[in-house]
Amino acid sequence: MSQNHQETALPRCPGCEEPLEQGDLFCGACGYDLSAVPEPPHDRPTVAIATPGAGAPDAGAPAGVRYDGPDAAGDFELAAPGAAPDPRTSPGPAPAQAPAPAPAAGGKVCVACRAGRVDGDGYCENCGHAQPRERDHMEKELGAVAAVSDRGLRHHRNEDAFAVSTTALPDGSAAVVAIVCDGVSSASRPDEASAAAASAANAALLESLPRGTHPQQAMHEAIVAASESVNLLAQQPGQSPERHQNAPACTLVGAVMASGLLVVGWVGDSRVYWVPEDRATAPARLTEDDSWAAQMVATGLMNEAEAYADERAHAITGWLGADAYELEPHTASFKPDRPGLVVVCTDGLWNYAESAAEMAAAVPEDAHQRPLHGAQVLVGHALDGGGHDNVTVALLPFAVSPQGAGSA
Repeated sequence: MSQNHQETALPRCPGCEEPLEQGDLFCGACGYDLSAVPEPPHDRPTVAIATPGAGAPDAGAPAGVRYDGPDAAGDFELAAPGAAPDPRTSPGPAPAQAPAPAPAAGGKVCVACRAGRVDGDGYCENCGHAQPRERDHMEKELGAVAAVSDRGLRHHRNEDAFAVSTTALPDGSAAVVAIVCDGVSSASRPDEASAAAASAANAALLESLPRGTHPQQAMHEAIVAASESVNLLAQQPGQSPERHQNAPACTLVGAVMASGLLVVGWVGDSRVYWVPEDRATAPARLTEDDSWAAQMVATGLMNEAEAYADERAHAITGWLGADAYELEPHTASFKPDRPGLVVVCTDGLWNYAESAAEMAAAVPEDAHQRPLHGAQVLVGHALDGGGHDNVTVALLPFAVSPQGAGSA
């Protein structure tokens, strides 16, 4: 979050240290109740960190890049102490507040004071705490696929989205789908972009696969549909004429298991990994990032370690959005000859397990049998590593029938 240095003379919220206006009863940023300010806890979380120059390419950045990840403008922020407590980081119960009457039947109870009623804007009428959003933590399991998405420890909202589903092919066999999208934080409304893209791609696959469309062609068409859905967000009424200069944007990565094939598709820097059930067999990364770092490695200007250590590493060169220079969906088809696990994830996870070997080491041994538990463990791995970004991962166990051996 950028800060205006001319506002430093104003009083600041004791919870998140945002500047206050004269007469404020609650902090507009975190909902802190300013009428009864308690002694701040000794382990109060650090306030927002701003990276100089983040959010826009510098003079050395190539044309056609957008900045995403922990260094994107407005995207490297610790949860404000006034926000609803997070059991992963909260040092204890919220400060005591004056007693409040129990909320009306059916009303939502504040997760902080457990007494006040939550108003239409998501704040407690008793203690003023902002309530957690539905997207802060999401989980879904469909037997053959499972996914978990989490806000992380340093973001004020979750800008990731996912969709998992199953359908039947014309021959009656099953197809399994996982789509994971990461909102570009330097763009406007990144959370809406990721949600729209995930929904559109999933819907397109569920329409085309049962018709007999080849899974790789279906994936290509799904990415195009996702791109169109994100582009429409920039055309909604009320947008400024300059909307295309900072249009809603996101990355997308997806996987389809059908007819013994594993098809992956992507735009951006979210990834797919292959982790064999037999851990003696080498794992692999199945996607190539659309990013500044990947370009540096591909052109031989830097090795991988140097490129991903650079502050420009997360500048993406491909994304879904009205301001994208050109849509270039990437797809690839594989035919594994042994069972394994497909890991579909955003950089909020792979930042803490970048290489295929590191990702395989983070995947629990029983993830093939317990994909939801495996996804929960991987999200926990990212949170334990610092949780600097939103974290989303989908796991698809891949089984191989005896007559399906062989590779393509």
